[in-house]
Amino acid sequence: MDGRPVQLRVAGQSYRVVSSASEADLQRLADTVSAKVAELTPKGKAPNPNAVLLAAIALAHDLEEERSRRQRLERRAREMLRSVLGRIDAALTLHG
Repeated sequence: MDGRPVQLRVAGQSYRVVSSASEADLQRLADTVSAKVAELTPKGKAPNPNAVLLAAIALAHDLEEERSRRQRLERRAREMLRSVLGRIDAALTLHG
């Protein structure tokens, strides 16, 4: 991996990472983690040292749920397509 160092801020902390991803993409992701940390931190309280880890786990959970939802939709779309193609095939056989 050809990476370059990038300075990011996540939940008020600075991190130096080496990545081939663009700085803008990395900062967007860091902002997503920061937003999740803020969501998990009670109002008026500073994030505790484990807040970024908890945010990462919460985001991983969200990702798994989205993947599962996408897989269900893909399965349903394949089933519907198979059904439609079967009907088309039957109609062509009847009229052919």
